[in-house]
Amino acid sequence: MNGVLALLLLSLCCCLSRGLGDNRDSEGYQGTGASLAVCLPDTCALFRELAAMKERLGTMDQTQAALKESFGAMGQKLGAVETKLQGSESQVGELKKVIAASSGFVRAQEEELKALKKSLSPAQPKVAFSVALRDSGSGNIGPFTTNTPLQYKRVFSNTGSSYNPATGIFTAMVRGMYCFRYSMYSNNSGRPNSIVSLMKNSEKLVTTWNTDDSMNVHESASNAAVVQLEVGDSVYIQLWANRVVYDDINNYNTFTGFLLFTV
Repeated sequence: MNGVLALLLLSLCCCLSRGLGDNRDSEGYQGTGASLAVCLPDTCALFRELAAMKERLGTMDQTQAALKESFGAMGQKLGAVETKLQGSESQVGELKKVIAASSGFVRAQEEELKALKKSLSPAQPKVAFSVALRDSGSGNIGPFTTNTPLQYKRVFSNTGSSYNPATGIFTAMVRGMYCFRYSMYSNNSGRPNSIVSLMKNSEKLVTTWNTDDSMNVHESASNAAVVQLEVGDSVYIQLWANRVVYDDINNYNTFTGFLLFTV
C-alpha cells in the first residue's frame, strides 16, 4: 500500500513539473506566483484524496492486523480443542479396556454362579435294578393257591437298593416317573398255564399269559409300563393263583426297573 502511495506522489510531481515548463514557453516566465495560482487548487484536491486514501489504507492495515490476531486466537483455540479431543480419545480407549475387562469378569462370575447353583441343587437320585427269577437250579415255580409276588433271586444290579430280593418287591424311595419291564416263560403243556401281571400296590397295570393247549409247549412273553410313583409305592410281578412259570440258568424270567426323572 505504501508503494502505491509513493507512486502516486511521484506522478503528481511529474505533472507539476510539466505544467510549469509549458507556462514558461507559452507566456514567458512571470515568476512562481502565477503558475502556482493556476496549479494549487487541483493539487490540494489531489492531496486530500491521497490523504483520504492513506487513511483508508491505514484502516485496512489495522483490519488486516485484527484479522491476523483473530485467526491466531482461533488457531490456539483449535489447538486446545484438538488436545482435548486427543485426551478424550485416550480416555475412551482406557474405558473400552475397562469395559472389556469387566465383561470378562462378569462372564467368569456367571460361570462360577452356574457351578455353585449346580453344586447346591439336589443331585438326581440314581435308581435302577435288574433281576432274574432263579439264582440256581431249574423247574417250575408255582402253582400257589393265591396270587403271589414272584421273588427274583438273581440280582444283576440294584442301584439305590430299592428292590428287595427277599420279597420280590420294589419300593419307591423318591417321587418320580419310573419305567418297568418284565419277561415270562413257560414250557408246560396244558394246564396249569402261565399268567403274570405287573402290579403297582394292589393295582394291576399290564398282564401276559400263554395258551393252555398241548400244541404250545415253549412260550415266552414280555410287557412294560411307565408310571408315576409316590414315596412308598410298591411295584412287583404277580403270579396268578394256580399258575406256573418255568426258569433255569438261562434266565428267561426277568424284572427290570429304573427312575426316569423326579417330579
